[in-house]
Amino acid sequence: MIDLDAAYLSEEHRMLRQQLRRFIETEVRPAAPAWEEAGRIPPDVFRRMGELGFLGLSMPAELGGAGFDTLGSVVFGEELGRSGFGGFGAAVTDHADIAAPVLRRNGTAEQKARYLPDVIAGRRLMGLGVTEPGGGSDLVAMKTVARRDGDHYILNGQKTFITNALSADLFVTVARTDPEAKGAAGFSLFLVEKGTPGFSIGAGFRKTGWLCSDMSDLFFDDCSLPAENLLGPEHRGFYLMMQGIEHERLSIGSQCIGLAERAVEITLRWLKERPAYRRTLWDLQAVRHEMAAISADLAAAKLLVYHAAARKSRGEDARLESTMVKALAPERLKAAVDRCVQLHGGLGYMREAEIERIWRDTRPHSLGGGASHVMLDEIAKLL
Repeated sequence: MIDLDAAYLSEEHRMLRQQLRRFIETEVRPAAPAWEEAGRIPPDVFRRMGELGFLGLSMPAELGGAGFDTLGSVVFGEELGRSGFGGFGAAVTDHADIAAPVLRRNGTAEQKARYLPDVIAGRRLMGLGVTEPGGGSDLVAMKTVARRDGDHYILNGQKTFITNALSADLFVTVARTDPEAKGAAGFSLFLVEKGTPGFSIGAGFRKTGWLCSDMSDLFFDDCSLPAENLLGPEHRGFYLMMQGIEHERLSIGSQCIGLAERAVEITLRWLKERPAYRRTLWDLQAVRHEMAAISADLAAAKLLVYHAAARKSRGEDARLESTMVKALAPERLKAAVDRCVQLHGGLGYMREAEIERIWRDTRPHSLGGGASHVMLDEIAKLL
């Protein structure tokens, strides 16, 4: 794949990549097959990542983080993707790069002091409860409600397809607090701890891919939350969520690039070793041209990811570029990996093949965080 490090990254970014890659190669890839079988990433993995400083990369130094910009998060997502385990990347980024930043941006000093040290250290895992059975990408269709009752809020509703649902200790969730408000108005954010009265978690889902990343429903049945668990101003929850949408889309896009890079890497190795017609598959011009086309296509997507992240890191408006990333990168990933499976022949359809797992793990990226067709409509609004 094209190397954009020299053009976009500082020495600190490049050192971060080296540290992440070493951790992935020595501590993730050897152990992750067992996590896939168990359907869960062990808690000590998150604590280990906390010790290494990987879970607070986007947090400011005064909160115990590393203070990296958006390009740092792109390096993070790309290397998680390069692990070849999409569920690992999803679980880690949902905790560190999607849910935790919502708390960091909107929490009170007391909330941040209470939760963030354990979140950054990997001692407390977070999840984000947004998607509902009747509304996925259409966020304003959410039906979970919260009403004020003295010094508490009473939540009722359901969230679904929630990453880290079985493992997380703390959730950021959103509920309608003003029943008269229209559209995006009238929603509020809340912090919900596991064990809160009226809050329960489903049994989990059996997924096609992302096997080591647990996922389930969240149920709120007269869930009673102290008023101090309100996150940010009341009725402003939707807008507070949207403040981090560029970062989230770039995080997903960078994971797509990393997964694609891993798919290309193992496919090239296979093609250069696999005997065919008294030569190797790589000696066939049609095969070489196929890999050249895949690599060029992915290089263009990677360049867009880095460009958007660079703009965001400079404090510029990157809404259009980040939305394009979310629309483009997952689709390019799916197309590239599907072609890599084809080039593996029958082996590409076997569970023993790494490319088969990557193939299964590519699909959710065009669904979560806003479906691809919804992203196209968002792009059109920004043109």
